[in-house]
Amino acid sequence: MKTRIIGAIVALILAAVGAFVLITYVRGADARAAEGAELTDVYVAQEEIPKGTPGESVNDLVTLDSVPTRNVPAGSVTNLDDLAGLVADADILPGEPLLEARFVDPAELAARGDVVVPEGMQLVSFTLPADRVVGGQVRAGDKIGLVGTIDPDEVGEEQDVINPITSFAFHGVLVTNVQGVVTPNPEAEEQVEQSAGDSIMLTVALSAHDIERWVWFAEGESATYAQMWLTLENEKTDNSGTAPVTGSTAF
Repeated sequence: MKTRIIGAIVALILAAVGAFVLITYVRGADARAAEGAELTDVYVAQEEIPKGTPGESVNDLVTLDSVPTRNVPAGSVTNLDDLAGLVADADILPGEPLLEARFVDPAELAARGDVVVPEGMQLVSFTLPADRVVGGQVRAGDKIGLVGTIDPDEVGEEQDVINPITSFAFHGVLVTNVQGVVTPNPEAEEQVEQSAGDSIMLTVALSAHDIERWVWFAEGESATYAQMWLTLENEKTDNSGTAPVTGSTAF
């Protein structure tokens, strides 16, 4: 009995030693193989990168690793600047190398109905005539600005002087859905034109307080104390130099 126990213990010890020797040999072989080999820096996810994450936001989610050039997967990201303006097409798990093919234009996600709502934001919808939505050019995944006009006076009292104020209220608002857009079909025999009176419903993502502000403008549309116009923005849009415009500053 004791002999069998001793034999089992010896076998376990020999197995452990053998495994250690094998691992050490393999690591040494890898080191010898890498020694003198050309190395390339690639980025590897150190924590999960959720689908829809902008390329500009992955810096803190990845680590830089040097691997033999011959082992670098095709299309590996070697410069994070290459991801500017793109978003993750799917969840990227920890340990995965960053591949250019895993990042796409936000419009591509939007075309599939996959606009990701940023964490902490809510969705709200509203409807405007096409001529106030850049002629119906706005699409899901776009960023828009809102220009609002209000009249701070109480309309109806003779002593009041109506002096509307126009100003940008929002910039960089993410559009998640667009409905009611009439898009001409170049292959159709009869072209369908977008008229200024056509209504377009947009759904946008905003923080809780910004939704309150947005609804304030939208509610004012029928009461004529607030009017909304949208702009189409991009990463190169210059929003500097804006200021409220009144009758005394418009000219």
